[in-house]
Amino acid sequence: MSEPNILWICTDQQRYDTLGCYGNSFVKTPNIDRLAQNGVLFENAFCQATVCTPSRASFLTGRYPRTTRCRQNGQNIPEDEVLVTRLLADAGYVGGLSGKLHLSACNPSVSHGTERRIADGYSQFHWSHHPDNHWPTNEYIQWLRAKGKTYQPVQTERSRYVEIGPDAEDHQTTWCAEKAVHFIEANQSYEQPWFFSVNMFDPHHPFNPPRAYLERYMQKLDEIPLPNYKEGELEEKTYFQQFDHNGAYGNERLLPFSQMNEQDHRMLKAAYWAMIDLIDEQVGRMLEALERTGQLENTIVIFMSDHGELLGDHGIYLKGPFFYEPSIHVPLIVSWPGHFQSGVRIPELVELVDVAPTLLEAAGLHIHPGMQGKSLVQLLTAEAVDSKLSHRSDIYCEHYNASAKQNGIGGFATMVRTDRYKLVSYHRRHEEELYDLQEDPNERRNLWMDESYSEVKLDMMKRLCDRMAETVDPLPERLAVW
Repeated sequence: MSEPNILWICTDQQRYDTLGCYGNSFVKTPNIDRLAQNGVLFENAFCQATVCTPSRASFLTGRYPRTTRCRQNGQNIPEDEVLVTRLLADAGYVGGLSGKLHLSACNPSVSHGTERRIADGYSQFHWSHHPDNHWPTNEYIQWLRAKGKTYQPVQTERSRYVEIGPDAEDHQTTWCAEKAVHFIEANQSYEQPWFFSVNMFDPHHPFNPPRAYLERYMQKLDEIPLPNYKEGELEEKTYFQQFDHNGAYGNERLLPFSQMNEQDHRMLKAAYWAMIDLIDEQVGRMLEALERTGQLENTIVIFMSDHGELLGDHGIYLKGPFFYEPSIHVPLIVSWPGHFQSGVRIPELVELVDVAPTLLEAAGLHIHPGMQGKSLVQLLTAEAVDSKLSHRSDIYCEHYNASAKQNGIGGFATMVRTDRYKLVSYHRRHEEELYDLQEDPNERRNLWMDESYSEVKLDMMKRLCDRMAETVDPLPERLAVW
């Protein structure tokens, strides 16, 4: 058996409950739903950081954010970190990417030309961090210009917080998929295995779907549920939640929940879902290219996101030092016809840090000694759907000053989550959160001060300490007993 090709689709800021196969009855996602029907859907997959750079550095290396030393947006990943894509390239794979990478600082103020890269293994690098024309090397903008067009979103009449983006055929998501299709077609005649990372910017804010995709939701706008928020719930939450209630990242001009009305909330959710509908359509194009070129049977297809989006839940938009389910719980679907299980939903707790060692094992390669994730291959290939395979007893996530704040305080926080409980500690602030996900799945009630949960608190604090200790870098390797 030859090594499998790998089509790795990673969206940006997509929460888990945004696909038909994850229970959303509003969205139109037949292609991703079909991918799940033909593969494995992980019901409980979680990121290790709630913002882009540390999460991407983590799942591309198979190491935790603190271990990679790439703990926050605006940092550069150290030169000596080893990406799984580089390991695949070293083993003979040819690799490509379209869209964003975001392992280094990408703000135009410090990245005037393009994103700094380390030895990442990508021989074809079609870079577009986001659609705006901030860099001369943004290939998406070059593609638009070649078509005689420009990137000019316009504000909707229904809400000042939602924009209308380019038509579907001109959208950055479509461009990302087109580059993948060209790569798939170019490699069909070669025996050399390949991998391609499709890293579209959607459904990341600003919320700017094509008009036609948004219009579908306008017909049932009143049916769209409002955010999961109860007036007064922030009184027992932390400073950071209260601060961002008046504007994402503490910016009063950026999606201030406290100033928005019900139509604003519904319009934002409609725009977010409309962007996901477009993503699904482009996933369909890529899957069709694999099938048309005869490569589907020997290609691992992964669909996932780097982290979630609060979308107004708990009175907050976007992301930050928050560990609510919409922030950390992400879609993860893996398919390899004839090799992995088909039509299976796995309830086990898994982490995105597990993806890199999974790919190496599936490709028949040794797992790099610096990796801290646990391969998912045993779960993916288990014959019995209800097998009692134990993968993880808890999930770990962290936020070390990872997102910018207007007041300069970005939050140092860590989280541990079991199948029932979640504990969050905001270090040196004497602020904690404890949730019973069985009794309170909406995470409305902070139980930290509830004495009846004292034993639970002790157990969860011990788990948190254990997980933090386990993020110590396994490198350099031990060579002898002394």
